[in-house]
Amino acid sequence: MNWISNFVRPKINSLFSRREVPENLWSKCPECGTMLFHRELCDSQHVCTNCEHHMQFLPRDRFEALFDNGIFTPVKVPEPLADPLHFRDQKAYPQRLKDARKSTGEAEAMLVAEGEMGRTSIIAAAQDFSFMGGSMGMYVGNAIVAAAKRAVELKRPLILFSAAGGARMQEGILSLMQMPRTTVAIEMLKEAGLPYIVVLTHPTTGGVTASYAMLGDVHIAEPNALICFAGPRVIEQTIREKLPEGFQRAEYLLDHGMLDRVTHRRDLRDELISITRALLGLPPAVAGDLPAPTADDAPLDSEKTAPAKAEEPADTSEAPATGEPKPDAPATPKGAATA
Repeated sequence: MNWISNFVRPKINSLFSRREVPENLWSKCPECGTMLFHRELCDSQHVCTNCEHHMQFLPRDRFEALFDNGIFTPVKVPEPLADPLHFRDQKAYPQRLKDARKSTGEAEAMLVAEGEMGRTSIIAAAQDFSFMGGSMGMYVGNAIVAAAKRAVELKRPLILFSAAGGARMQEGILSLMQMPRTTVAIEMLKEAGLPYIVVLTHPTTGGVTASYAMLGDVHIAEPNALICFAGPRVIEQTIREKLPEGFQRAEYLLDHGMLDRVTHRRDLRDELISITRALLGLPPAVAGDLPAPTADDAPLDSEKTAPAKAEEPADTSEAPATGEPKPDAPATPKGAATA
């Protein structure tokens, strides 16, 4: 054994050996291709720090950023009938649901929760695009109905975050029936005089756009979100013309009066708090609380607070202790008696 075997060879092997890297440590921005560290991505709420592209934001992560201190309570949603049409394509529909639940960890494509946002009690619902494209099925219809009923029961506004590719084809006409069903649920909110705010995220298409996603009192969209019924590729293939740049994007729809706001994700919570409190007729939210009083802030003793005695004026009868001569005595007037 020599220094080559003891030092050089292990050093070379360490340089060329394959190092194990944990999964999901880095993510690539689909817009600019920048590699983003997962902690940096979480701190920015899944917004690319290089190009400001808004990536998919899971419902639970969104609720943690939305509710005060990330605290919320899920609202129970009734389970629909499983596979009523016995649909099968390359896989059976129950198997597709099982695979989606395993990959996402969620029961279905929508999560409903209640909690406080800026000290304002709300009901929130968010779609999960990673669960079968956020497609609208019977469970999503049940979730929106449950959210609307809970909001009416507690007299709270409803905020919905949409992200869907449309109706779920595996449920056929039963999926399309959720469009009028959710419309009736939203009408319950309007009759109760409760605000209904919709935040449209990328993408919101198909039957979702044609129903509950466009029935809000206020419509807010995230930047560059695709919002449409039929996608741009379908339209281009149908009319055989090139669509203008940015067509059906959030900024385009804002310019043409389809949206009220386009708000960056980092400013979305403050925007929702202001709008919700304004619609409820509440004063503006408190930006911060004053610190609790401490011992240093206690009132001083009466002795310390009593006014100091006024100092007696100095005796000016004596001449100042300086080298200056005293002023002469006043002269005796003429005719005065003398001793």
